[in-house]
Amino acid sequence: MRHRNKINSLGRKAAHRKETLSSMACALILHKRINTTVAKAKALRVYVEPLITRSKVDSTHSRRMVFSYLKNKHAVSELFREVAQKVADRPGGYTRILKTGFRKGDAAEMCFIELVDYNTAMLSTEEETQQKRTRRGRRGGKKSTQAQVKEQKGEETTAPETATAEKEEQPAAEVKETKTENNKEETPAAEKAEEKTEETKEDKPAAETKEDSKKEEGKQKDAGNEEEKGSDEPEKADK
Repeated sequence: MRHRNKINSLGRKAAHRKETLSSMACALILHKRINTTVAKAKALRVYVEPLITRSKVDSTHSRRMVFSYLKNKHAVSELFREVAQKVADRPGGYTRILKTGFRKGDAAEMCFIELVDYNTAMLSTEEETQQKRTRRGRRGGKKSTQAQVKEQKGEETTAPETATAEKEEQPAAEVKETKTENNKEETPAAEKAEEKTEETKEDKPAAETKEDSKKEEGKQKDAGNEEEKGSDEPEKADK
């Protein structure tokens, strides 16, 4: 019975199991990605991640401790030179397991195990999702989201209002300009009308003089007729 026995022996004795994990860890450090079963990958993750954490401190003691596990100087130098610099800012979780299906012979569940910081495609997708995510608290989460939606709607409404106000201002300015142009065009017409009125005023005295002359001629004729009548009356009296 395996009560409280968390170590997966992988069907091997202790020495064989240690050598298997050591060789797999060297392959993962050198190639950055290997294909194996899910059971071996989970055991390898527990085995190799403490070694990567120790490689962040580049000292003789840490190199000797890592070499006692890996027993491969090329893997140790690769781990301390390149992998440690790549993983310097990451606080754990250096590996990733990607399941790929089942093996044909014994139907064992297969997977890829890889170093996280060397998969550029996954890193780019993670950055995009992190930019889109927003942190929401447990309390008042709905209220905050509703407030955000209202703020967004308010921004959207204010933007069209400003645009319409600008559009309204532009026709008003155009109307003012057209009015000023019409006034400029009307000023010569007004001047012409004033000139016509002045001409009519000047013509009126001439007409009045003509009428006065006619009236005087009529008076003179009446006076001549009266004199002729007066001269005829004494002649009748003599007769």
